[in-house]
Amino acid sequence: MPESKIRAAAAEKRKLKRHEQVQAIHQEKAMKGAPNERRWVPPLFIACALIGVAWIIAWSVAGPSLPFLAALGNWNMLIGMVLIALSFLIMTLWK
Repeated sequence: MPESKIRAAAAEKRKLKRHEQVQAIHQEKAMKGAPNERRWVPPLFIACALIGVAWIIAWSVAGPSLPFLAALGNWNMLIGMVLIALSFLIMTLWK
């Protein structure tokens, strides 16, 4: 039996719908296969936090005996806190 004629508008709708479905599938595949572009964020976050904490601990424990820490005085606390705060700012970049 012959197929009935389809209106041009209906045919265009079907074609557009199929095209959107294919694009959605391709986009889904691309999202799954795409590696995270910000792999540097976790190591840098952890490093800044640990260095900040280690700086404060080193200044508290051995501050007067280490010449460069003794020269900075109370600025050591600020340096350590800035490193820790910087690590939290870096953490916000992770997706």
